[in-house]
Amino acid sequence: MFSGFIFDVEGTLVDSVPQNLRSLQDALERFGCRVPYQTLQLYSGLDGDQTLQLILPESSESVRKEILEEQGTIYEREYLASVKPVDGVRDVFRALTEHGGKIALATDCKGIAFKRYISLMNADDFITATACGDDVEHGKPDPRLVGIALRKLALAGAQSVMVGDTPYDAEAGLEAGAKAAGVLTGGFSAETLSQAGCFVVAEDLRGLLPYLLRDEPEPERMQLDWLRKSA
Repeated sequence: MFSGFIFDVEGTLVDSVPQNLRSLQDALERFGCRVPYQTLQLYSGLDGDQTLQLILPESSESVRKEILEEQGTIYEREYLASVKPVDGVRDVFRALTEHGGKIALATDCKGIAFKRYISLMNADDFITATACGDDVEHGKPDPRLVGIALRKLALAGAQSVMVGDTPYDAEAGLEAGAKAAGVLTGGFSAETLSQAGCFVVAEDLRGLLPYLLRDEPEPERMQLDWLRKSA
């Protein structure tokens, strides 16, 4: 069994993907850019600035920053209140800690949204450490968020698994030296998550739990460069 369990939050522990994508879509429209929801879904979970570089390759850094600030304002004002926790977070966290595991969060979100998510999950008594958007300049797939979580847990990557709903979570976990496991609650297919390097993909957290508690996980699959493939 793993000793450390590092969880993404948005799309993995709280059901917030549609709200995040719609708030970005709204912000882009206010800057005169119409982008299909399906296109934004490809980059769900990717660092916000990198997403905009792919969608608006000729945009300046200052414009991208303004768009992301506008998205954050829209999200908090119009969408955050509708976010719900995914089923079973507290039960899964309890089971992992009862088997001796340590739990950390590694998420790009921060501020009001992050505090709201912690409240919604009602499982902070099982969480040993957090690494959030306030701690790093770049979000996933940059591995530094996961690295911070590992340091706070005082565990090596080989003893730990990154659990997320996107290929970017998997890439960040693998680059930090951990294993990667995926759930289908963020809109990506099982094939996409498996090809991104997840040793197991489950429908949801409850379905994933038995695999996290196994003594020997299956060999991890080959990781693909999803950023380049999607661009």
